Amino acid sequence: MTIRHHLTDQLLMAYSAGELPEAFSLVVATHISRCDECRARLASFDAVGGAVLTQCDAAPMASGSLAATMAMIRSRAIEGVGPPRERPAPVSGLFPAPLRDYVGGDLDRVQWRAVGGGVRQAILRTEGPGSVRLLRIPAGVAVPDHGHRGLELTQVLQGAFHDGEDRFGPGDIDVADESTHHTPVAEDGPDCICLAATDAPLRFRSLLPRIAQPFLRI
Repeated sequence: MTIRHHLTDQLLMAYSAGELPEAFSLVVATHISRCDECRARLASFDAVGGAVLTQCDAAPMASGSLAATMAMIRSRAIEGVGPPRERPAPVSGLFPAPLRDYVGGDLDRVQWRAVGGGVRQAILRTEGPGSVRLLRIPAGVAVPDHGHRGLELTQVLQGAFHDGEDRFGPGDIDVADESTHHTPVAEDGPDCICLAATDAPLRFRSLLPRIAQPFLRI
């Protein structure tokens, strides 16, 4: 799999610092689980962040902080919760490990909902601002022409789409903002399946998508 479109440094730094909302963190984690280049860049930002922390003044802590932390670690180990992985273990199927945890399995576990034109979506549950959803777009079908009121991250998991300017295939990530206006069209072949996070409603030009927008939460 050749990945041509990557995460920006700003997104990777925000992810490293824990500043992204959960919806966007899921898309970033899904991308870096299969992108060696972005994973290496993230490691460099993590290293810089660690170096900065070593230069900070120590914060005062309660006398029982260490004991409480160790007790929490022991309890989580008993429950079978291990430390986070820098590189998720390979899994069979379409979805990488970070996404499987939210879906509860692979593609066959997704509960799709029709949104019109043959397109289906499944909104995943996350906390905080923004929302994240899986999209399934049949070959040759176009997502209605739209712009953006905020940030949108779209990770391609299967198939491909073209937005009139560039092609996005498996592993690619499309970063769109207020300056982006496009009409993505799924290419011939298998259904285009994407993971997309947004922090604001899309800006549709045509009337029907605008009417359906509140009900479809897009």
